[in-house]
Amino acid sequence: MDIILKYFPNLTETQKQQFSKLKEVYGIWNAQINVVSRKEIDLLMERHVLHSLGIAKVIQFKPGTKVLDVGTGGGFPGIPLAILFPEAEFYLADSIGKKIKVVKGVAEALELKNVRAENIRAEQIEEKFHFVVSRAVTEFPVFYNWVKDKFLKEQFNDLENGTLFLKGGDLKAEFVQHLRKCKFYDLKDFFSEEFFETKKVVYLPRF
Repeated sequence: MDIILKYFPNLTETQKQQFSKLKEVYGIWNAQINVVSRKEIDLLMERHVLHSLGIAKVIQFKPGTKVLDVGTGGGFPGIPLAILFPEAEFYLADSIGKKIKVVKGVAEALELKNVRAENIRAEQIEEKFHFVVSRAVTEFPVFYNWVKDKFLKEQFNDLENGTLFLKGGDLKAEFVQHLRKCKFYDLKDFFSEEFFETKKVVYLPRF
C-alpha cells in the first residue's frame, strides 16, 4: 500500500481501504484461478496495480467518463483505475471466462459500484466509450482494429477520446502506422522503481 500512497497521496479513506485489500483479495482468487504468476503475486502492488495507475498520470477521468478495458485479464488496468476514479464507469472485457469470474469477485469484494465485467470478445462489443484502455493485450495494429469504431463523439476530458495502451520496450515499429498521432509517455518520468524504466503509456486519439 505504501507504494500507492507514495504516488497518489490524496486518496479518500474508502480508496485507501480498497487498495489495501487488493493483495489479500487477489491472493485468495489467484490460489483458485491463476491470473497473476505466482512469483509476481508478492509484487502485485508495484507491477500490476501501480503499473495500471500509470494511465492516471496521463489523464484524470472526469465524472461520467465511460472507459472500456479490453483484454482485462484479472482486472488490469480496469480495477485500479475504477478505485481511483469512482465517478467514471468501467466496462472490463475478456474472452476468457474464468478471468472474468475473478474480476467480478474482486469488484464485489471491494464493493466497486462503477465496474461491469463481461466474458466477451472485443469485436462483439456494440457499446461506445470515451476511452479504451489495455495492458499489452496484443500488437497495437490488431488491437486498434478491434476498437476503432467504439468511441463516443461527445468529449469533455482534457484529452480527446481515444486509446491508452500500457506497454514496454521499443515500440516504434509496432506503432509505425500511427507515429504522427501517437503520444508516448515514459512511466519512468512518474515512477522511480526500476520496473518502470522501459514502460510507457501510449495515447492515440480516435480518428
